[in-house]
Amino acid sequence: MRIGELAKATGVSTRSLRYYEQQGLLPAARLANGYREYDEQAVRQVAFIQDLYRAGLPSEIIRDIIPCTGPKPPEGDCAALVDRVRRVRDQLAHQERQLAERREMLERYLSGAAVLAGLAVPDSP
Repeated sequence: MRIGELAKATGVSTRSLRYYEQQGLLPAARLANGYREYDEQAVRQVAFIQDLYRAGLPSEIIRDIIPCTGPKPPEGDCAALVDRVRRVRDQLAHQERQLAERREMLERYLSGAAVLAGLAVPDSP
């Protein structure tokens, strides 16, 4: 299938699909006219890539994970990726805690429980 067909089948923009190819995440054959041609597994692979991006993984980790999920895993230790994914998960958890703390501080300010720099919260109209 061509890039427009893959975009329609996955709901992902052609720009994103080109980016995935550039990042080494989504292989595409090139036809004689230069058009990209994707195989039938591309729809599943794009969904998988999207899931990993939504989970917060960067392209370089996704690029390493993809071969480990295929029918013939590469030589080497795919298990080492688990540690990298755990580090990303831990970084996300840390960011979530920071956001929660900031949100709580804003809630205290807005409720009048905390006053920042001596400024009072104006009454709403």
